[in-house]
Amino acid sequence: MDSNPTCNDNDKKITVQHSMLLCCKLYISESRNKEALDSIERAAKHDPETVIVNKFEDQEYNRVRYTLVSYVAHDSIGCPIYSPLHQSVMAMAEAAYEAINLELHSGAHPRLGVVDDVVFHPLGRASMDEASWLAKAVAADIGNRFQVPVYLYAAAHPTGKALDTIRRELGYYRPNFMGNQWAGWTHPEILSERPNEGPNTVTRARGIAMIGARPWVATYNIPILSTDVTVARRIAFMVSARGGGLPTVQTLGLVHGEDTTEIACMLLEPNQIGADRVQNHVQMLAEEEGLDVEKGYFTDFSPEMIVERYMKLISSGSA
Repeated sequence: MDSNPTCNDNDKKITVQHSMLLCCKLYISESRNKEALDSIERAAKHDPETVIVNKFEDQEYNRVRYTLVSYVAHDSIGCPIYSPLHQSVMAMAEAAYEAINLELHSGAHPRLGVVDDVVFHPLGRASMDEASWLAKAVAADIGNRFQVPVYLYAAAHPTGKALDTIRRELGYYRPNFMGNQWAGWTHPEILSERPNEGPNTVTRARGIAMIGARPWVATYNIPILSTDVTVARRIAFMVSARGGGLPTVQTLGLVHGEDTTEIACMLLEPNQIGADRVQNHVQMLAEEEGLDVEKGYFTDFSPEMIVERYMKLISSGSA
């Protein structure tokens, strides 16, 4: 898909020295099958110019997130034309689809697909236009090559539609097993909402994919020492912007192990509403319920740390 129709395809002079960085967070519905993860990670290493700067896996959620970084190159008039991230993400998606069957998947975290979410963030001097360009290119390839319905969101969507809005329309937030787990594919095989790319029918083994581009989002999880997921969901709702809590904060209350639940938070404007404020708000609400809360944790590095790790790994040749 060409989001820059004014670019001259005959004038593609890649100038890596003037390139900027893009970050991709790739969420895959698996963390218990080491063989599958090894296959996905081998696929990522085919291009040494793409670096996995972080990996976050959670056995209870049965979900893994890879944080990838590479450059974006431009033609002579400044249009983005190439990023190693494109083929790296495609290779990892192919490995994931070959190794994972969504029908056999279960976990405490919601999901709609094997390749559940792919989001691109600009880093350094890169712009949202470049992140959006790559998101749309990857979406077109995943939709066409793997015959997976793809929904675009945020800056990659024609009207900027939000991720949580699309997920809500697709039933993402409703557990379908034991009231607190997600298992198999229980949604209709013919989609009521037309995807942006790929077919209108769902393969139960692969599900659908969400692909977007947006400014940096911090992910912060707060453990609650209680097994009552109903209470965790109530606290999560009251913390979220949707529940009248903190602006630019989205939350999920999830089961996490045998003796805890967890408030999984997305901080859409982490420089305005940060982790400390979210932590304090959760603690206040938990105390009202007579519950103890542990110190939360970020699931990824900051953008500055990610760039630093990328530069270090590239320069050492150990990417």
